[in-house]
Amino acid sequence: MHEPATIGIVSISDRASSGVYADQGLPALREWLTATLKNPLSYVERLIPDEQAVIEETLRELADRAGCCLVLTTGGTGPAARDVTPEATLAVADKVLPGFGEAMRAVSLKYVPTAILSRQVGVTRGACLILNLPGQPKAIRETLDGVFAAVPYCVDLIGGPYLETREAGAVQAFRPKSARRSTPAG
Repeated sequence: MHEPATIGIVSISDRASSGVYADQGLPALREWLTATLKNPLSYVERLIPDEQAVIEETLRELADRAGCCLVLTTGGTGPAARDVTPEATLAVADKVLPGFGEAMRAVSLKYVPTAILSRQVGVTRGACLILNLPGQPKAIRETLDGVFAAVPYCVDLIGGPYLETREAGAVQAFRPKSARRSTPAG
């Protein structure tokens, strides 16, 4: 049996959170994760404005109280004055994992030259991995396709559930041989 996992998905947008337009980040995250992971998944979803204190509290809530092993944020990572997602994420971090930010920008740079403007970060908070993703659904998928192979093993290392990817999915989890479990097919 595959271990259940609780995943936080957070869309950070002043306009979407105030109803100016429909949020596209949460559905894109949910769709990608459901298609990629075998685990029974529970999602804790939040649509919030670009306010550092609100983002920090949301990340603390999802990591500390909701029991999320993974939190994916979308939006607020650019250079504009209201883009404060990385600052909020770093403020609640136990450890910074620079490789995630570097890899996410490298993936995006294959598609758009403006990827160098992104300030995405990856951090841990307790037994939760928090990753900042771009705001557009296409960019969310491209970025996750490029970096998610390392996510399940990271979640293992910080004490989370054993996340398993589908064989037919776009991404296969990578673990050293010594960290692999044999699990039933499904």
